[in-house]
Amino acid sequence: MQNFSKTRQNISVVVLIALFFVWGIYIGDHNRPEIDKVIGISNKDTQVETKADFAPFWKVWNAINDKYPKADKIADQDRVYGAISGLVSSLNDPYSVFFTPDDAKAFEDEIAGNFIGIGMEVGIKDKILTVIAPLKDTPAYRANIKPGDKILKIDKTVTSGLSIEKAIKLIRGEKGTTVTLTIFRDGDKDPMEIKIVRDIINIPTLDTELRPDGIFVIKLYNFSANSAALFREAMRKFVESGTDKLLLDLRGNPGGYLDAAVDISSWFLPSGKVVVTEDYGNNRNPEIYRSRGYNIFNDKLKFVILIDSGSASASEIVGGAMQDNKRAILVGSQSFGKGSVQETMKVTPDTLLKITVAKWLTPNGTSISEKGLTPDYLVDITKKDLESKKDPQLNKAVEVLLKP
Repeated sequence: MQNFSKTRQNISVVVLIALFFVWGIYIGDHNRPEIDKVIGISNKDTQVETKADFAPFWKVWNAINDKYPKADKIADQDRVYGAISGLVSSLNDPYSVFFTPDDAKAFEDEIAGNFIGIGMEVGIKDKILTVIAPLKDTPAYRANIKPGDKILKIDKTVTSGLSIEKAIKLIRGEKGTTVTLTIFRDGDKDPMEIKIVRDIINIPTLDTELRPDGIFVIKLYNFSANSAALFREAMRKFVESGTDKLLLDLRGNPGGYLDAAVDISSWFLPSGKVVVTEDYGNNRNPEIYRSRGYNIFNDKLKFVILIDSGSASASEIVGGAMQDNKRAILVGSQSFGKGSVQETMKVTPDTLLKITVAKWLTPNGTSISEKGLTPDYLVDITKKDLESKKDPQLNKAVEVLLKP
């Protein structure tokens, strides 16, 4: 009898729970935003804690459905992509971006090392779309685009407020077509228009030269996946040359793979020396990247690195590591200051999120993002120098290396 009483009580509780459940469904169905009834909401397995009020979002969505004349021609998924892009842009970080399927494919093609465009790296500096560097032997290089050039317009589109990725998408196009850039260059009175014909871009890596004065020059154009192997070969040539004077030219090098920067730095630093630190703020502990200790050169090595406003990212890592560890002398002009770390993640099988997760610090703890690297010898190249094809930065580097 006692067991029966308990059973009946349990059944009563179950019935009450069921009634509350049904009542909850009824209330939820009659109070959910209209959009739930129109398209449904799926993928609710991710729970997010937020105090944000999403009612305005759904109100706008429904207003578009009710009032926008061509609402039926815009796919719901495209609206979602637009919303995600807006969410990422709220970070006010030019290097965090959401890639739609078409944009993701273009991004992956670029990482692979070839694409159709004009061949230059761009970034946002002082809220202005700015050329970091043109790549060697590309349409932009041949059109005399310079590091630091400010891009005011792409064809007829004003670049103010334009994200880097949107700008790149406008600059790229079909092979053989023309893009017109409105450029303002420091020292000029007025902007100028430069027409550039798009072509297939194959990213160069490095060149070497043994000068008659005994200086071995390595011109490194980027930090690609094969840069470390090519730099190893350059080191072999340098050792075989018999000279003790090395000039690493990183001017116009927009960066690339972190691993390549660490590997190249390892030729000049003892094992365990700090190359760069990734500072994640309060999100997690910093990650320290140290020399692998190839370090085959003694203290008699004379080593100069050339940098300019086109030296960014991995270039600044190598330059900062050498400068802070007193392994090389930096000559040139202030570097670009692109010292943030991005990670990419698949949002869906065909979309990507590239998001800033940390900033790079030199071995002494200096943030590269703040202002870039300051050379030991600050030497600017004037417009007059360019017109007369003089290179005072190179001349100063040679002077330092040949000093007794």
